[in-house]
Amino acid sequence: MKNHYFIILSKSPIFNGLAPTEIENLLSRVKFRVKKFAQGVTLAFRGDTCEELLIILAGSIRGEMLDYSGKTVQVETVSAPRPLAPAFIFGKKNQYPVDVIANGELEILALPKPSLVQLLQADGRVLTNFLNAVSNRTHFLSERLWFMSFKTIKEKIAQYILMLAKNSSHEITLPKSQQELSEFFGVARPSLSRVMGEMEKEGIIQCHRKEIRILDRQRLKALLE
Repeated sequence: MKNHYFIILSKSPIFNGLAPTEIENLLSRVKFRVKKFAQGVTLAFRGDTCEELLIILAGSIRGEMLDYSGKTVQVETVSAPRPLAPAFIFGKKNQYPVDVIANGELEILALPKPSLVQLLQADGRVLTNFLNAVSNRTHFLSERLWFMSFKTIKEKIAQYILMLAKNSSHEITLPKSQQELSEFFGVARPSLSRVMGEMEKEGIIQCHRKEIRILDRQRLKALLE
């Protein structure tokens, strides 16, 4: 395995706090593979059994699924050096919930489940990092499910801004790009941009890139009533 891979892995949530040399030493004790994929290749289909922990070394993947109308919905994009679907490798129904597709040339580290168990037992930091990754993922999915319960794009935007601003602040910085927000809300990016523009024209908010200023908090709250 190339030395620069260990530097990349040291920045992954799974190996947070470990030096590249420590990661190299740990991986020398277990079986793993480095896989390469071309753009557009499907790594896994929805319903496939998840038997390996995949950590992206270079490139990114997207998760897609078909809705009931047959339309393809992009669920999320995952880039290096994040792990892919850590919450689905264990459990009775350890299956991929979406199709996983390479956005471009892709390199991943594939750790079979027995190798992952060995690493979790060998180093408490890896165990803690893995549990944190699963917990963070669960929180993300719960939060997203909550936002999906709001019917209109305006409702989603209003709730998101109010959540970030809490009760006192009138200015916030969005932690996500518009593309990331559109994926998070499950809407098309042009639709998200159009609605945010409407809210700006209505004098509810003022937008400048990722900076949002709340101009009328009461009208923002009224969108949720």
